[in-house]
Amino acid sequence: MLLIREMTLDDVDAVAEVRVRGWQTAYTGLMPQPYLDSMSVTEDAKQRRAFLERGTGAMANWVAERAGKVVGWACFGPHPEPEGPPLGGELYAMYVLPEQQSTGVGTALMDKVVSEAHRRDLPWVRLWVLQGNAPARRFYEQSGFRLDGHEESSDIDGTPVPEVRYELPLTATGA
Repeated sequence: MLLIREMTLDDVDAVAEVRVRGWQTAYTGLMPQPYLDSMSVTEDAKQRRAFLERGTGAMANWVAERAGKVVGWACFGPHPEPEGPPLGGELYAMYVLPEQQSTGVGTALMDKVVSEAHRRDLPWVRLWVLQGNAPARRFYEQSGFRLDGHEESSDIDGTPVPEVRYELPLTATGA
């Protein structure tokens, strides 16, 4: 049985493992391998713990738990606007343990994100994904997201890493 629940400080180490393993699996060939190899679950947990202890404001963090083990994580909140208040929502991150992909974990987390966006009466949810991450892009497209034409590139250890933005239009009637 899969349970989606709010993340707690007790989940930080497990979420760090999900996130780091997710990066190391999904981004192989898309980012410099030495960068991925240097990622540390311990360091990620330390940063995530400090962030949660400070408070996340309007952000929501959820974990997917199966048989008592955290197998996925999603972070959602307001879409940052250059000027003025947020107008919609953003899925900041979603990762699932590699061995748990295609088992419904991502879909359950996405359902939670969309439900929360409806609860907040948001008109849309956006997300950024690596341009070359075909499996994630297929998942988002199957979830109803569509490219909105925005692109940007980050620099990871001297390597450009292009991203594309997706948007899911929502209705104000709720889920």
